[in-house]
Amino acid sequence: MFKAPCLKVPKVLGEEAIILTRRLALFNRELKVQLLDDALYIPLVSEPTSAHIKEIKRALPEFEILAHDFPEQIKRPPGLIDMLADKLPPHLLASLPRSIDFIGEIAVVEVPPELESYKKVLGEAIMATHKRTNTVLAKLGAVKGDFRLREFEVLAGEGKTETIHKEHGCTYHLDIAKVYFSPRLANEHNRVASQVKEGETVIDMFAGVGPFSILIAKKHVNVKVYAIDMNPDAITYLKRNIEANRVQGKVTPILGDAKEIVEERLKGKADRVIMNLPEKAIEYVDAACEAIKPKGGIIHYYEFSNSPNPMETAKSRFIEATEKAGRNVKEVLSVRIVREAAPFTWQIAVDVEIQ
Repeated sequence: MFKAPCLKVPKVLGEEAIILTRRLALFNRELKVQLLDDALYIPLVSEPTSAHIKEIKRALPEFEILAHDFPEQIKRPPGLIDMLADKLPPHLLASLPRSIDFIGEIAVVEVPPELESYKKVLGEAIMATHKRTNTVLAKLGAVKGDFRLREFEVLAGEGKTETIHKEHGCTYHLDIAKVYFSPRLANEHNRVASQVKEGETVIDMFAGVGPFSILIAKKHVNVKVYAIDMNPDAITYLKRNIEANRVQGKVTPILGDAKEIVEERLKGKADRVIMNLPEKAIEYVDAACEAIKPKGGIIHYYEFSNSPNPMETAKSRFIEATEKAGRNVKEVLSVRIVREAAPFTWQIAVDVEIQ
């Protein structure tokens, strides 16, 4: 226990009193606030000056300044709120981003409009609380275009967009300004890769830098993966990642549009097809059906849905498109929400066996 000066207030004034002591730079972060008999004891770093007392009297209708024994605060690495508590107005702390994407040594954050004037401060705080990060980028708008790219603004650090990301034992070289990559799909990459069986031929229609394709090849001894993408930069990094992960001979990178590639050279070759292009996958269901072997196979289909029943809607749309392509659904293996892509919009995964 440590004896220290403190501000004693009724419990109902606790939040207001803590904010006030922080603003006055009196709050002692080393000691733990205590609640005893409906009174809050707030540890202070020093005795309040007469100027401090005037400020406290102006803000709090009831208080006492006294000495009190406090337990030492359990030390933990400072979080984002801790770093920004004295740099942002208190009401804006609730607007801090709830999630940050870490891609290699790069942190990517979405800055709420109300924090726009504090974005550089936010970037520096993220750097300070995540020591392995050397660049903080802010998203500027949504993913767009055929290559699913977005623009970024540098908030702190080196300002680079190229990095090396590690996931499930695989290494991915990539440039997030030139290729699409989402660390939020890590579990989905592993889920699909774990379902692949030895001896299968897999077609990854929208492979990017290879998070599905390479993990499949790493997990299995005897597989053949055709990894297609129409973004030349993605294929460049994919080739690099094939070498970095030593899966040469298992993964074949192919530059081009998946429809054309399937039509020209991959008809009826696949035991399994991965369709991770949620914005446009529905337009490629006919090509996926052509790629599946005549005896049948598995398709992993993804789409964004904002309907009241997103999973049922995605499943129905896929089944209808499959039937139009001249194939039948033998069994719907699973339908699941992968993630929330935007408010009231979800990425849905539909796993289906085609006959």
